[in-house]
Amino acid sequence: MNVFEYMEKHGHEQLTFFHDRVSGLKAIVAIHDTTLGPALGGCRMWNYAGEDEAITDALRLSKGMSYKNSAMGLNLGGGKAVIIGDPRKDKTEELFRAFGKFVETLGGRYITAEDVGVGTAEMVVVQQETSHVAGLPEKSGDPSPATAFGVYRGMQACAKAVWGSESLRGKVVAVQGLGHVGYHLCRHLHDEGARLIVSDIFPDRVESVVQEFPAMAVKPEAIYAVEADIFAPCALGAILNDGTIPQLKARIVAGSANNQLQEPRHGDRLHELGILYAPDFVINGGGVVNVAHEFAPAGYNRDRAYAQVATIYDKVARIIEISRAEGVPTYRAADLLAEERIERLGRLNRICLPR
Repeated sequence: MNVFEYMEKHGHEQLTFFHDRVSGLKAIVAIHDTTLGPALGGCRMWNYAGEDEAITDALRLSKGMSYKNSAMGLNLGGGKAVIIGDPRKDKTEELFRAFGKFVETLGGRYITAEDVGVGTAEMVVVQQETSHVAGLPEKSGDPSPATAFGVYRGMQACAKAVWGSESLRGKVVAVQGLGHVGYHLCRHLHDEGARLIVSDIFPDRVESVVQEFPAMAVKPEAIYAVEADIFAPCALGAILNDGTIPQLKARIVAGSANNQLQEPRHGDRLHELGILYAPDFVINGGGVVNVAHEFAPAGYNRDRAYAQVATIYDKVARIIEISRAEGVPTYRAADLLAEERIERLGRLNRICLPR
């Protein structure tokens, strides 16, 4: 890929590669936009097929974080880190300490946290080398429960728009991906009385959810075509594409995965088909809201954090309202809201403050 061309097109500020021979660390940090503040975004560890795939993931995810932080009303920019490796085999203390050292060299432009394949235990190790880390156990902790709660609230807003009631009781929800967020989302849905169809590439996760909740399991490749009211993608991105969209039978797509649309035109296609898509960077914003409350002047308070997470219902409802009023797809309505705040507050940079 032409990296500079991609960065210019999408407005990225920085792409940094880190390598440590001793620990085997191969990491990439992408900083998209710091207009609103330092770039906050999690660190993802994944066994990427190649470097181009890892670079693309970091760049796409960092832009999503800029939009997410803006849409959530946070004074934070967007960034993301990816570590190339198998999270089930390659995690070591020295690898994450090396990562922490490299994050420290960025001087606070990037704040790291948990993401796919990386949890609070790893962030504790990273903290030994840098203060630019969030989502620590003694503070906000694992952001996954907050992310799942936000997705659940956003899903209720979608249900209200489609069926006239926010109740999910009796609705069939197909959940793709049963990691931390997918699991907690299943718990919320089960508690309300929704019927679950689930899949994951890791059989142990499927077995755990099926045993705990009355869920029906299907193979990963079969989840798109199941008879369901709602499809909840909670794994990796780019899963709404030319191959999967024609299989969907759901009226709503609402899940926690980042960058669900492989290309913007796939959001257009969902709109044409009458499938309501909850823009991912809005509906999955609960985790970053929870983490951001670590920086509150009074310190982290769970009740305050979750009260703000709950407002994702209102944000999704507002996006649907704009989409219907303007006749534009929901993903575009969400982009406009996020971009408008970045542009508006960016104008404050013209004011010179005394040093």
